[in-house]
Amino acid sequence: MSASAVHSLWTTAATAAEPISKIDAPKIEYGQLSPTLIVLGAAVIGVLIEAFVPRKSRYYAQVFVAVVALAAAFSAVVALAAGGYGTTKAHIAAMGAVAVDGPALFLQGTILLAGILGVFTFAERRLDPEAHGNRVDAFAAQASSVPGSDSEKAAVKAGFTTTEVFPLLLFAISGMLVFPSANDLLTLFIALEVFSLPLYLLCAVARRKRLMSQEAAVKYFLLGAFASAFTLFGIALLYGYAGSVSYATIAHVVDGTVANVDPALAGTMGNDVLLLIGTALVVMGLLFKVGAVPFHMWTPDVYQGAPTPVTGFMAAATKVAAFGALLRLLYVVLPGLRWDWRPVMWAVAIVTMLGGAIVAITQTDIKRLLAYSSIAHAGFILAGVIATSPDGVSSVLFYLGAYSFVTIGAFAVVTLVRDAGGEATHLSKWAGLGRRSPLVAAVFAIFLLAFAGIPLTSGFAGKFAVFKAAAEGGAGALVVVGVISSAIAAFFYIRVIVLMFFSEPKPEGPTVAVPSPLTMTAIAAGVAVTLVLGVAPQYFLNLASQAGVFVR
Repeated sequence: MSASAVHSLWTTAATAAEPISKIDAPKIEYGQLSPTLIVLGAAVIGVLIEAFVPRKSRYYAQVFVAVVALAAAFSAVVALAAGGYGTTKAHIAAMGAVAVDGPALFLQGTILLAGILGVFTFAERRLDPEAHGNRVDAFAAQASSVPGSDSEKAAVKAGFTTTEVFPLLLFAISGMLVFPSANDLLTLFIALEVFSLPLYLLCAVARRKRLMSQEAAVKYFLLGAFASAFTLFGIALLYGYAGSVSYATIAHVVDGTVANVDPALAGTMGNDVLLLIGTALVVMGLLFKVGAVPFHMWTPDVYQGAPTPVTGFMAAATKVAAFGALLRLLYVVLPGLRWDWRPVMWAVAIVTMLGGAIVAITQTDIKRLLAYSSIAHAGFILAGVIATSPDGVSSVLFYLGAYSFVTIGAFAVVTLVRDAGGEATHLSKWAGLGRRSPLVAAVFAIFLLAFAGIPLTSGFAGKFAVFKAAAEGGAGALVVVGVISSAIAAFFYIRVIVLMFFSEPKPEGPTVAVPSPLTMTAIAAGVAVTLVLGVAPQYFLNLASQAGVFVR
């Protein structure tokens, strides 16, 4: 056939077809997405600072940009909440991709406050002795150099510092802000990758014990890649089942309330195998992020190997973001599947609470002990998720807020106890710390009591709220297991307190470094929130219950 004949066929086909309608421009509510956009913009500015600002001034520029951006983003969250976007004006923004509602704003506020304290601990430069007349922080002088190589020694001698950690932190936070507010499965997956990839890098750049740090990062990356793959496969199956990645559409298809059924979908909608396997895979990916048993294998190694400021930030903020996403998925998309997912979650919560508490007893490293403790806490929070009631949502929000401050404070204290090799994380080194440095030991004891859920600390108020919601939701047996796990966990927290205050200090024991005002602020904020939420939690419980309604 000649070219002209082909051309005429094309033109006749084009004219015979319908006229192409105009493509509508996307409608984006920039004001309501401002917290995320501010943090993302600051992260990009941070990358530009690395490129254009002289090395001597980068540290100050990065810290300034990071703190200002996170404070501005938090102000934006408060302004949105005050404007009623958490209650009466809650709606779906960005053409159905992001929800602006109470739980999203509450969790975003918590993540941003944790991020500010994280920046303070990242920026600490007074704990290690000066190297070649230059102050050093917790991060490698030059992350690209091989550990122990001549290039690393030259970088230390020249006084280099890895200031890229600040834009990486901001990118991670921006992903975490989108994660709990994502309203379709693709946005959820993109947010997951945006906050995971910077964390994999941050875990690898410790100044001391660099090989251990790189090993932790590789483990986290490989296991995280597996979890992401499971999530993506689950998203594909759910799309095959419902013909959409939008939460609302999937929920309607699950409930059977979808209005006009596409004939192509009628076949798959009756196929519950796609729905159940897809749900299981997506939930598996989220349980990996919160560190629930049996998806917890990465937690102890990564917590121990990563630089301690990174561990503190990651332990607090990742849990907040992942539990927010899990709540939205189970409460908004799958309320019609409640009878299917609740028994599975029961089992996961029980093994997570007991597994975390029992294995923590055998730990001899303080960071590993806190890692297993965080696994047990994931189980306690799952009890609130299982309640499937408005009280369940608000109790989980309160618990996440309280837990994040205690965690960052506790890891900030760990950075202060040091010996010649850097941080002294072996428990035997902490013996007699209460006599050497009564204030630091007392502060750490407050955090441990909060983890144990002792009255007059935020941990007690959080556990009480979660267990009460679970009991009212018909999960009384789960509460019994939770209380037993709390008792087991209290044993190893109190053991550390006894070790600090009632053991003889060793002559060659560690010293307690005097930090700069940055770390002091992070620790003081942790103590203040722990005590305020423990002594007078009612205002914050009310705030969480007002914020506990998802927009559908």
